[in-house]
Formats: sequence, C-alpha cells, structure tokens
Amino acid sequence: MAKNREELLRGSLTQSMENYLKAIFEILEHDERATTSSIAERMAIAAPSVTAMVKKLAELKLVSHEPYQGVTLTRAGEMAAIEVVRHHRLIEKYLADALGVPWDLVHDEAEKLEHVISEDLEDRIDGALGHPTVDPHGAPIPARDGTVVRVLANRLADAVGGDTVVVVEVDDRDPNLLRYLGERQLYPGTTVEIVRVEPYGGSTVLRVAGREFAIGRDAVAVIRVAPPEVDTRAQAVRKERRA
Repeated sequence: MAKNREELLRGSLTQSMENYLKAIFEILEHDERATTSSIAERMAIAAPSVTAMVKKLAELKLVSHEPYQGVTLTRAGEMAAIEVVRHHRLIEKYLADALGVPWDLVHDEAEKLEHVISEDLEDRIDGALGHPTVDPHGAPIPARDGTVVRVLANRLADAVGGDTVVVVEVDDRDPNLLRYLGERQLYPGTTVEIVRVEPYGGSTVLRVAGREFAIGRDAVAVIRVAPPEVDTRAQAVRKERRA
C-alpha cells in the first residue's frame, strides 16, 4: 500500500517539485544539510520561493524541515528525486557518448528532457550505454533499483602541495567553467599532481600530463578528488528506488 501511494504521488508531481527534490538530493550528496539558502543558490531563485515550496513538499510528506536543521528528504521524496537524477545523468551520458555533445553542453539539454522520458526509454538508454555508473562529469548514476554507488572523494580545495590525486567529479552547472577545466584536461579519471597551494586564498598550481598551470578558487571549488586507489573505495549508499 505504501509503495502504491509513493508511485501515485510521484506521478502527480509537477516539474517544479521534481526540480526542488533533485536540488535537495544533489546538495545532500556532498553536504550534511540542505538549507533554504543553499537550495535557493543552487536553483538561482529567491529564498522566499524556496520557503513556500518546502512547505508544500512537507505537506506532501516528501521532505522534512526543522528550523535551523535544514531540509531532508523522506523516503518518498528521495525515491522521486532519484528517479529524476537517474534520468538526467543517463541523458547526459547518452548525449556525450552516443552523440558527441561536449561535456559543457549536456547539462542544459538534460534539464529539458529529464522530466519527459519514459521508463522504457530510460532502460533502453541504460542498456545501449552498457549500464554506466557515472555521468560525463563523474556524478554517480543511480541504478534501476535506486542504489547509488559513490566514491569517497574530497574537495580539491582541501588538497595540499605534494599530493597526487585523481579527479572523481566536477560540478556540471557552469558551462563556461567546464569548458575552462576541459581545456586543462581536468576530466574525471585524470591524475593530478598538486605542485603547491598559494597562501591566503591564492591559486592552486597543478601538474597534469607534464603540463603545469594554476587555477583559481572558483575552479578548485567545483572539483572533487580521491587518492589514486579510488576504485577500491566505492560504496553503495542508497537503496530501493523501486522493486
């Protein structure tokens, strides 16, 4: 009965509601709390609009919101979010791998399509791509059962001089920044040597494939990295999208 209720509820969600749930899910992938301000920043909308939608989602029992504790997803809310996230990241992967769309353009295209593809098309895309586990930016693609396999990664901003790391994931929302990082070969899977970190919030100097260059704080902030043995650190962190 609970499962049927969740399916009926997800079928009645508006695209706006799904976008909010996806944004909360993506924030909670890396942060402990999804605050009204962080949701507003991620979605580029005003905080009062977020407050109103969070209240509506809470009434539908899709989120829980405690003052000063942030917003969390209920089981039903998480399942709905995972549905959209899976669509989005599979579409990004298909556009990049099958159609050759540059990694800085796939996000906006996937935003348009994520709400409208059928479950059958989702499965066909998944099968045609060989059941990929990450999108072009390194973000995990939820499996059909809702499992999300995530690599334990840290921010490149936390690395220190002398470290050698592998790029795991890059935030996909700024196409200009993605283009900048792509020109420097900072794709998921790239091995990076941290030459030095300039003090007082200065640039981080990297070496990639023998080429040395500096990148600024905005670029460092969107990259997540892990030690070279990254493949041994994957963990399944969410389960049960649907039976």
